[in-house]
Amino acid sequence: MNTNFFHLTLELFVGFFALLVMTKVLGKNQITQLTPFDFISALVLGELVGNAIYDKDIGLHYVLYAVVVWGTLIYTIEMITQKMRKSRPWLEGTPSLIISQGKIQYEELKKNKLDLDQLLHLLRDKGVFSIREVEYGILETNGAVNVMRKQPLDYPVNRDLQIPAQPVHLPVLLILDGEVIEEGLRQINKEKSWLLDELFNRGIAGPSAVFVAEWQNGEGFEIQTY
Repeated sequence: MNTNFFHLTLELFVGFFALLVMTKVLGKNQITQLTPFDFISALVLGELVGNAIYDKDIGLHYVLYAVVVWGTLIYTIEMITQKMRKSRPWLEGTPSLIISQGKIQYEELKKNKLDLDQLLHLLRDKGVFSIREVEYGILETNGAVNVMRKQPLDYPVNRDLQIPAQPVHLPVLLILDGEVIEEGLRQINKEKSWLLDELFNRGIAGPSAVFVAEWQNGEGFEIQTY
């Protein structure tokens, strides 16, 4: 019994870290640009590891073999699509123009197996609650819909309002869940003592009382306490 638990634990550890390494190798697009093929590939990879771990007739080396072979196939497809542009429509798919000049393209919806209710749901995800607001709509390969609003309903940008250009700075996280983020302090060239003084000046006893604190150049602090 103890031996079985040991082997199961060992296989779980190996399977876990093998999947972790494979995820790093395959890159972030497995999540951020999840196409139907990527989704199925991820499911199959997880299923292969799960079956290899819980099947008593399959040893540890089969777990690694399943992860490496399937991961290699996925990685090869990714390399092909990066190097050969003509292969992308076949392996990744192509975006579809499902709304053109305010008109829904029925044939494109039909070709992509998308009904009107699903389309309306995807538009609401983008903050569009009526077809009349949309000039163009594109169904991306990951299933999301991106829209270009009709000109009278589109949002103005700073250039339209003739607002002078200003430098843009990313906010830097300094405290999260009561813990000081040392990397954030290094980014803004500040010491921890400076941060503690800033908290004290605002009547905050210390970092442990802060849920989140960020600093943005030109804007200063945004602090939320527990």
